Amino acid sequence: MGKVMAVCISEKRGTRKKNVNEVVLIENFGIENDAHAGDWHRQVSLLCCDRVEEFRAKGADVSDGAFGENILVEGIDFKTLPVGTIFRCGEVVLELTQVGKQCHSHCEIYHQVGDCIMPREGVFTKVLKGGKISVGDELVIH
Repeated sequence: MGKVMAVCISEKRGTRKKNVNEVVLIENFGIENDAHAGDWHRQVSLLCCDRVEEFRAKGADVSDGAFGENILVEGIDFKTLPVGTIFRCGEVVLELTQVGKQCHSHCEIYHQVGDCIMPREGVFTKVLKGGKISVGDELVIH
């Protein structure tokens, strides 16, 4: 079980996202008003809050959404989970579709922060059932 620490969106791909405290997820589409939403397998990205804290401990000043993650969760090491894992958060159901990704040859995030942990630590999901997710919600592996 994990706790949602931030829910973030951006208008443009490859940029930092901003914590908006609550998002609406749309079935088979992704997060409303997020650049990565669409009919594909990487609709919503998740990142373990603990990995971001480790990065901050090295002296990096990074805000929630700095690595392009949609949902920052405390207590789940996503990269250890297999593709096909199902997550529930309230009424929302997500399916893990990809672990890690290749970075866009040093994206804007890399240039601003000096590293990007999403390719190593992040995972991607598609929305099987929509609804709202807010900071403080519980995310469980189903």
